[in-house]
Amino acid sequence: VQLQASGGGLVQAGGSLRLSCAASGLTFSNYDMGWFRQPPGKARESVAVVSRSGSSTSYADSVKGRSTISRDNAKNTVYLQMNSLKAEDTAVYYCAARWWSSTNSGKYDYWGQGTQVTVSS
Repeated sequence: VQLQASGGGLVQAGGSLRLSCAASGLTFSNYDMGWFRQPPGKARESVAVVSRSGSSTSYADSVKGRSTISRDNAKNTVYLQMNSLKAEDTAVYYCAARWWSSTNSGKYDYWGQGTQVTVSS
């Protein structure tokens, strides 16, 4: 299984980025997908989650209203559109896959390698 995250980069505060995560080696539509981030010197935190069908999403309060998670099951890809970026959004962003019927919502089965997002103020 591979989860390949991309789309990170350096952006000015107020700008936008769209992260992508391409999955292979798994039946993508059987997995909920999440985006996480780890700011420098801090613990990893959940950013957003989308259900396997894409019909249900949830967001951390810190990004709610500024970010949109979506997925394309035909392309085995999940996206995170981030707008109105702030310096505090600077982090390594990771995508992860969780089996759809998992009883442990915090347990993800597969992780991508991360993509760096740096927001300059």
